[in-house]
Amino acid sequence: MKKRSSLKKPLQTFVILSYAIFFVFFMGIGISMLLGAPESISSILQIISAWSSTFAFIILFRRIYPGVRLKDFIQEKFTPRIKVSVLSSFVLIQVIIVSVTILLLSNKNDTQNLSLSIIGLAFIFSEFFDNLIRGPLGEELGWRGYALNELQKKYSALRSALIVGVLWGFWHTPIWFTSGYTGVDLVNYIVLFMIGILSFSIIVTLFYNLNKNLVIPIMMHQLFNFFIGVIKGDRLEVLTYVMLSYFVVAVIVVIVNPKGILYKKRGELYHK
Repeated sequence: MKKRSSLKKPLQTFVILSYAIFFVFFMGIGISMLLGAPESISSILQIISAWSSTFAFIILFRRIYPGVRLKDFIQEKFTPRIKVSVLSSFVLIQVIIVSVTILLLSNKNDTQNLSLSIIGLAFIFSEFFDNLIRGPLGEELGWRGYALNELQKKYSALRSALIVGVLWGFWHTPIWFTSGYTGVDLVNYIVLFMIGILSFSIIVTLFYNLNKNLVIPIMMHQLFNFFIGVIKGDRLEVLTYVMLSYFVVAVIVVIVNPKGILYKKRGELYHK
């Protein structure tokens, strides 16, 4: 018989702890910079803060899933065979989005300033893996592997995606206020950020449910961050086109709703 969680509100506890760990280590980054600590210290703190949801989940795991081994839980999340159709579809969508962004921006600005900021293969691999460690690898086990799956036991995939999107989006709050933007630009940045996060959450939820392997959201998240980071140009302009493109894709996904996944209720989706 499956044991019940010893926490009254496990998901809420997970979210609160994720926020707390992230905020504490993010403040640590600021303090280390003020004290003139080596850059390596700030980098380590950045990585730890990015992994806050994973650390929160690991800390709470035995109380959330009594009698279940963490190793077995994680292994289950990566067991399903990756479907080439799912992998190729989301890669194509994200390549199209970044291509459209560059095309639209090139019509307004000097094309030399809008190319991908890539200088050789070494740079590509360095940026790719640095981005992977500082974001997707540390975030997806908690937000998608745990939170999304638990919400889908109670709500439809679409509603669960929106809830995770809001929680995950506001988890980034400290980043908003250290972005360098103020006034109207800051408001625009936050609005664009949340539009993109909510849209991405819907899209990634669809593809994750089509395959149920955590590699899918990790790679989608990786491409989401990586492509935004390597496009040269005014950051707000880049975000405007990228985030609105994701919004358009999300609307299409909700309307088309492949295999009826987004509107399925409790018990109709495969849970791990």
